[in-house]
Amino acid sequence: MEMDREMLKKNFEKHGFSTSFFDTCKAAVAYLKEQIQGETVAMGGSMTLKEMELDKVLAERNEVIWHWNTPGMDTLKKATGASIYVSSANGVAATGELINIDGNGNRVAMTLFGPRKVYFVVGKNKICPDLSGALTRAREVAAPKNVMRLEKKLPCRAAGGDTCYDCNSPERICRATVILERPCALMEVEVVFIDQELGY
Repeated sequence: MEMDREMLKKNFEKHGFSTSFFDTCKAAVAYLKEQIQGETVAMGGSMTLKEMELDKVLAERNEVIWHWNTPGMDTLKKATGASIYVSSANGVAATGELINIDGNGNRVAMTLFGPRKVYFVVGKNKICPDLSGALTRAREVAAPKNVMRLEKKLPCRAAGGDTCYDCNSPERICRATVILERPCALMEVEVVFIDQELGY
């Protein structure tokens, strides 16, 4: 779906989210570098953020906590004290909702409670016309691609990552699905839209 900035701004801001729009990943990185300074920043697992190398840029002026750089429970627990959280989304409904599916729960938890501000950084490939489409995208596109990346022994990987099979495997990564309809109380949430395809 192409990025209709006017519609996205209207619908997300009506729901209480802040929005910003950028033509390129480079411009978005420069914006976030300027916005986030002198903070403790935690980041959710995200191919979008990895492709942007956002951790390296933010580390110039902040303490960055990212379990993709320092794996382990200690890092995940340390992240809960961050003042800023940066994530992406598995599906974005143009009607004003954000969808994420999580296995450990750390990423969705941090977007609901704890940090003073959360930034969702999303490429245009994540945007779907409505909530149903965004949920389908999260389950049928993003989740199988992450299973392929993680090399989990799951039916969706065995089938080439074509779709979700709603399995009951112990290795299942789809354990919690969160629809963020509005920012949670006492939390500011900004959606950073980028007019490029990024991540899964």
